Amino acid sequence: MKIDPIKKAKEVLQIEAESILHLIEKIDFNFKRAVQIIYRCKGRVIVTGIGKSGLIGRKIVATLTSTGTPALFLHPVEGMHGDLGIVTKDDVLIAISNSGETYELNTLISNLKERKVPLISLTGNLGSKLAGCSDIVIDVGVEKEACPFGLAPTSSTTAALAMGDALAVALIGKRHFDENDFYRFHPGGTLGLRLMAKVRDIMISGDNIPRVFSGASAIEAIGEIDRKNLGFVLITDKKNHLLGILTDGDVRRYVKKGEDFRTKTVNGLMTASPKTIDENLSLAKTLEAMEKHEITTFVVVNEKNQVKGYVHLHDILGRGGTIRMSDFP
Repeated sequence: MKIDPIKKAKEVLQIEAESILHLIEKIDFNFKRAVQIIYRCKGRVIVTGIGKSGLIGRKIVATLTSTGTPALFLHPVEGMHGDLGIVTKDDVLIAISNSGETYELNTLISNLKERKVPLISLTGNLGSKLAGCSDIVIDVGVEKEACPFGLAPTSSTTAALAMGDALAVALIGKRHFDENDFYRFHPGGTLGLRLMAKVRDIMISGDNIPRVFSGASAIEAIGEIDRKNLGFVLITDKKNHLLGILTDGDVRRYVKKGEDFRTKTVNGLMTASPKTIDENLSLAKTLEAMEKHEITTFVVVNEKNQVKGYVHLHDILGRGGTIRMSDFP
């Protein structure tokens, strides 16, 4: 039987998406208690699981540690051969098992009982041995796996991963963890440097700004858009105060109306009071603002509303290969 890979891929994504959405109704007081216990933890979060659940556990550890919650992964088998020593009475244990009946995992947990470490389980079987010995059980059960045989962990691991993300993000809010904290944990790499950088570090200024003065003809403004090839032109007065912006989209919409704009000035076509931004804002916050306002360009102005430059989405995202630590003081 011939299988359409595109159709099958869409089916898999649909099944896994529904599995995550079904978790929403399972978020209850147990989830809140889990967040509280982890937040109050004086030690570390020890995450454990075996097989595919172990791989998900490692990712959850990575997310927790990068967002302010100290965490370690403990392999159940390695734990039974000496690594149990990393677990202290001040830690919290998160155990991941869809069936809740994984022998190696339950053996590890049995040997940790005397340490009285709080146990949070992510499982799809609320009647399992794992659930029975847990202090808090978070239900991550799914109706079916995306695997056609129902055997390969697919939807179940996706659900556990999503719930781990939910815990991590809830803790971010609880800890008031912000972008500066995030940078401290990500001092290298594009993401860390982007969070560190400010608008002033990448904004385009000087003669590279597409600009015409108030009263310029529409034809002149369109010519500037064409010359700078940026899709917009700024309109200022003689003292460089920002008055408006005209985009190629504005021009197209005006032409579509069938009106003759050849005799008009740019003032009659521009959008007054365009979105502006301060040069000291971080690039991370700038990206958030672009998403919020559904725009790709901000005009950078000073306190007198004079144009200092502009920053485009591509200037932020395109800096990944060129930002260096030496770029910053």
